[in-house]
Amino acid sequence: MKKRVGVFVCECGTNIAATVDTQQVAEYAKTLPGVVYATNYKYMCSDPGQELIRTAIKEQNLEQVVVASCSPRMHEKTFRNAVEGGGINGYMFEMVNIREQNSWVHHDRQEATKKAEDLVRMGVAKVLRNQPLKISTIPVTKRAMVIGGGIAGMQAALDIAEAGHRVILVEKEASIGGKMTQLDKTFPTMDCAA
Repeated sequence: MKKRVGVFVCECGTNIAATVDTQQVAEYAKTLPGVVYATNYKYMCSDPGQELIRTAIKEQNLEQVVVASCSPRMHEKTFRNAVEGGGINGYMFEMVNIREQNSWVHHDRQEATKKAEDLVRMGVAKVLRNQPLKISTIPVTKRAMVIGGGIAGMQAALDIAEAGHRVILVEKEASIGGKMTQLDKTFPTMDCAA
């Protein structure tokens, strides 16, 4: 079964384009197995850039998407939403960092462009192996189990109970209190430990 991958290379103004030939990277991406569409754009994270992704997904019948741009920490959610807006599962998307990991650390344009091509090739190889995922929600039972009925365990159980949650305190010995019950008096007040 042949998969249909789209590759979107961001220029990030001059952040990437000053060091990486994004047009060449997009042309190279077209030669990769599974890639049926590749393009570059000035600001892929902008509204028109995201619309370009959504439109290409529909017009090119894309099944997976690779975006070569900045750090995933910055715009992964933006691009995942764009991919989902185009009608495909957001986990059929890979983001390749050609800004911080490439253009910002290289001065040689040819070397940086070659590295960007390598990163895009790896991103395409990865996305071809991705599986669609579903986000699920599991209800939480607001109940806690505290293991150990020593002083710390008893205090934890009391704090949780005072917060309004049911608590189950588990102790392996016949009585609670832990090491404290073995003491006669406690410092500095010399109170009875029990």
